[in-house]
Amino acid sequence: MARKRIAVLFGGASSEHEVSRLSAAYVIENIPADKYEVIKIGITKTGRWLLCKSSVEDIKSGKWENDRANLTAFISPDKSVGGIVVLDGLFTDIIPVDLVFPVLHGKYGEDGTVQGLLRLAGLPFVGCDVLASSVCMDKIISNMIFDHENIDQAAFTWIYAYEYRTDSAACLDKVEKTLTTYPIFVKPANAGSSVGVTKANSRNELIRSIEIAMREDDRILFEEAIVGREVECAVIGNDCPTAAVPGEIAPSNEFYDYEAKYKSGDASLLFIPARISPQLLERVQQLAKKAYKALGCSGLSRVDFFVTKDGRVLLNEVNTLPGFTSISMYPKLMAAHGLPASMLIESLINYAFERFENNV
Repeated sequence: MARKRIAVLFGGASSEHEVSRLSAAYVIENIPADKYEVIKIGITKTGRWLLCKSSVEDIKSGKWENDRANLTAFISPDKSVGGIVVLDGLFTDIIPVDLVFPVLHGKYGEDGTVQGLLRLAGLPFVGCDVLASSVCMDKIISNMIFDHENIDQAAFTWIYAYEYRTDSAACLDKVEKTLTTYPIFVKPANAGSSVGVTKANSRNELIRSIEIAMREDDRILFEEAIVGREVECAVIGNDCPTAAVPGEIAPSNEFYDYEAKYKSGDASLLFIPARISPQLLERVQQLAKKAYKALGCSGLSRVDFFVTKDGRVLLNEVNTLPGFTSISMYPKLMAAHGLPASMLIESLINYAFERFENNV
């Protein structure tokens, strides 16, 4: 039987470009080679799409961008094309593909933009669909949905960047009146892997935090600081999702920021299962699936929580394309669940085909 052709997208014009390369290397190395042929499509930081002929090691290091063998190539939104258009001088070639695996984190990849392109192209793809991707990426909208679904979370408020530029004092007063005490977490509404997220312990720090967040987005989210264990739950599936046993992160930094997630090696400690009671482990799993369904997720997501000393379970956020690096929690949780790397990747591919067949 002929192998199915999988296009793996990586890189992207986002602040998580480097992490995407590492995740893509994990995915490429663990796609069962006897069943699937991999076509690598890299997107540079400037947004150029290239058919990548480079090695996995060159993808990890970033050297692939300077490989002259790589040709301009992109996914056509025209359904009749059914795959990748390759430009080679005066010549054009078409590479048909059966499925796309968008290993893109953050803006322009995890936020529904690429998913919309793939919908137009009529191609099955791994991960959440357009709406779920965009809603999960937007921390303000997802928080509103959690409120509607009575899912416990940190107290929050938000502002537009233009409001702050127009009347900063009124915005600062609003935040302090709503959240009442410091510290306060300040987050751009749309940014992944804690990019642009800071912790403010005073009004002066709050001002600096807002300035940092405004570099990433035009809406700013403010949340009360929760003291508790950082617990994450890996969810997989479509209509009837499964939640793996939750894990716990003991961050190497003050909180689990971008540095702690991807640049501190093994300094952040991971515990699987999380160091909470069996009852709380089950509660986290139940809430993870509830949030997954409420947001319309499919394929996969990682759902993050805080668990306090008094047993409260508060939802933090949902990530529709969590990291797939050597230190990432999602693949570790799935391995503990009985889905080691190659089985996990194949399961995600199968769920993508299932959703496409049921929802074309």
